[in-house]
Amino acid sequence: MPFDDSLDLIGNTPIVEVKCFDTGVSRLFLKLENQNPGGSIKDRVGLSMIEVAERQGKIKPGDTLIEATAGNTGLGLALTAAKKGYKLLLVIPDKMSREKIRHLKAMGVAIVMTRSDVEKGHPEYYQDLAKTIAAKTPNSYYIDQFNNPANPLAHELSTGPEIWQQMNHQVDAIAVGVGSGGTLGGLTQFFKRAHSKLEIVLGDPEGSILTNYVKDGSIGKAGSWFVEGIGEDFVPAMADFSLVKAAYSITDEESFNTCRTLLLHEGILAGSSSGTLIAAAVRYAQAQKEPKRIVTFVCDSGNKYLSKIYDDRWLIDHGLVKTISLGDLRDLIAWKHEEHATVTVEPNDTLLTAYSRMKLYDVSQVPVLDGNRIVGILDESDILLAATSANPEKAFQSLVSAYMTADLETLPPSAPLESVISTLKKGLVVIVSDAEKFYGLITRIDFLNHLRRKTEV
Repeated sequence: MPFDDSLDLIGNTPIVEVKCFDTGVSRLFLKLENQNPGGSIKDRVGLSMIEVAERQGKIKPGDTLIEATAGNTGLGLALTAAKKGYKLLLVIPDKMSREKIRHLKAMGVAIVMTRSDVEKGHPEYYQDLAKTIAAKTPNSYYIDQFNNPANPLAHELSTGPEIWQQMNHQVDAIAVGVGSGGTLGGLTQFFKRAHSKLEIVLGDPEGSILTNYVKDGSIGKAGSWFVEGIGEDFVPAMADFSLVKAAYSITDEESFNTCRTLLLHEGILAGSSSGTLIAAAVRYAQAQKEPKRIVTFVCDSGNKYLSKIYDDRWLIDHGLVKTISLGDLRDLIAWKHEEHATVTVEPNDTLLTAYSRMKLYDVSQVPVLDGNRIVGILDESDILLAATSANPEKAFQSLVSAYMTADLETLPPSAPLESVISTLKKGLVVIVSDAEKFYGLITRIDFLNHLRRKTEV
C-alpha cells in the first residue's frame, strides 16, 4: 500500500542479525536506521522536534529554523522543514564530510561552517555560534537539540518500542553512542519501564570524555577524532547513564575497519559512528560468559562518507591504514605506481585525454610514462599554455609530448629526506624513480602528512 507522505516513511526500520564478527556466545543484531528516508536515525529527531514546536505554537511555516549539527540532525530537520514550509540554517563543524554538506545544500539549506578545533564556550564553537545567529535573525527558532526534550522523546516513543517489539521482548543489551544524548536518554526512559534489567553499552570515540565519565565520573580534556556525530567534550544534559553498564573507547581505525568489514561481509554500507557502536557491541559480546542478544544501530548510510572512510587515500593520508614500511622514500608516496594508483598519461596521448583525467581525478599534474619509465611531467600550466597560444580545439588535440616538461629532476628511493625538502622548496614535485622504473610522486601535502604521522606516533 503506497504511503501518502515521505514523512510517513520515518521509523519502523528493520533489524537484521549479522554474523561476520566474533561475538563469542552472544548474538548481534543491527537496527538499520540508514533505511529512513533521509538516511539516518536523526530523521526521527528532526520530525519530533519540529512537530512538538508546532504543537506548542513556537513556529509557523515561513519561519527560519536554526540548529548546530554534525550533519545528520541537519538532514533530518531539512527533510521535515522542506515538507512543512520552513527555512533552515545550519551551523556545521568543518570536519564534516563533503557528501553531507552537498546533500544539505541540494535541499536548499543555508550552511554556516565553523571551527571543529574549539571547545564549548568559544564564540566559534558550533552550538554557541548557532545561538548567536538565532538571536540576531528575525522570525527564527533555535532548535537546540542538545536541550530539546522532543529529541529523546522521539526514541522513547518510537525507537525503543520498535526494538522491544521486533526482538519479541528478548533483548539483553543495546549499544549506543552519545552526541546530543537523545538516543541514550529516550531509550533509557522506555526500557526503565519495559525491561529495567536491560544493559546499555556506550560506544565512544577515542578522544571523547564520556568513557571515563561513565567509568569513574571524571571529566578530562577532550582529544580529537574523525568519527562524526558521536563523542563529546562535555556531558550532554539529556544523556541518562543510569542503565549504562559498560563503556568502550574505540579508535577511529577500529571504527572504520569495522564499517569496511560490515560492507565486505554483509553488504551493509554504514556510516562512521556505526563502526564505533558495532565495535563496542562486539567487545561487550566477547566479555560475556552467558549468551546475550545484543542490538545496536547502523546510524546512517555510508554513502555520506565515501570521500572519507571508504577512500583508501584519505585513510592513508590520515595514518589510519597500516602499511608495510620499506625504509625509503617509497614510504612517503601516497599513490604508488606499482599498485596502479597513479594517474598517468603517455607521450602520444592528446592534451584532451590528459585534461580529462586531471579533471576526473582532481589532480593538477600527471606523470608521462613510456612503459615503466617516466619521460615527462604535464601540469595545468602546460595545458593552459597550449590552449591560449593556438586554436583551443586544435590545441586539445595536440600530443602530450609537445607540451610536457621533459627535463626532470628525479630522486631514487634511497635518497635522503633532505633531498625531498630541497626539491619541494624549489616548487617542484618530487619524482621518485630510478633507471628501471617510476615509483610515484611526493607532493607537499604528502610530505606534510608524513611529518604529521611521525608526531602522532
